[in-house]
Amino acid sequence: MEAMRSWWKWAGVGLLVVTAGRLAGEPAAAAARQYDTYVAGVEQRLEREHRTAAGFPTHRAMGLRDEWGTRRGEVVVEKLGPAGDPPGAMLHHWRARAFVRGARAADLERVLRDVAAYPRMYAPQVERARVTAAQGDKLRTTMRVRQKHVLTVVMDTDYDVEFGRVDAGRGWCWSRSTRVAEISSPGGARERALGPGEEHGFLWRQNTYWSWAEADEGLYLELESVTLTRAIPTGLGWAVGPFVESVPRESLEFTVRATAAAVKQGVGNRD
Repeated sequence: MEAMRSWWKWAGVGLLVVTAGRLAGEPAAAAARQYDTYVAGVEQRLEREHRTAAGFPTHRAMGLRDEWGTRRGEVVVEKLGPAGDPPGAMLHHWRARAFVRGARAADLERVLRDVAAYPRMYAPQVERARVTAAQGDKLRTTMRVRQKHVLTVVMDTDYDVEFGRVDAGRGWCWSRSTRVAEISSPGGARERALGPGEEHGFLWRQNTYWSWAEADEGLYLELESVTLTRAIPTGLGWAVGPFVESVPRESLEFTVRATAAAVKQGVGNRD
């Protein structure tokens, strides 16, 4: 009886995914345009903030360190927007901050550039990663990621990555998705990337924006994530809802925690 209940549970999830796929596909043109417009505004703000020390994003964490708890080793997460979602989609914008005592800007940049080590640093979310092209501070990367929240979803993602520095103690790294492909039967003989009419829309776009600054005998680091996912289909919120609503925030917090731990380990090895 227990085996039968288990079978029906997973059969139901399989039916849900098939149904969800028929409702998703690629984002509507209006949703993609709204995402692009929102991202442009985020990047314009960051460019302004990066021009001065007082406006640098991590200056916020420095000024609020007691209230936010970054000096106590906590990862602080906050939702930034937007006010409304695009048609048929959900836009998620989150920011997370952390502080690594004794770290320097070069320590974080070294960790972020070591793409081949991502499967170890970000396990189990990142299964494989590599740089496909590099020219100075500009990289192209590809990763296979696995996300689990009621449903397990595997995706191959490509990114354009760019590093920049304000000075020796302050810098940034922007990563913009150029391809997100959901994988069917990952690791099996029938593995393949789902086409636009088949995929379920759990992730359509993802941009991330790192900023960091040295202060207080350590390094303040901050990560903003802007993602576009499917809307929650009527009647399927019990499974799809937790995934598209929770994964963007949880993935961001996990990434910052794992990155801070890798930087801290590097500081220990350096000392």
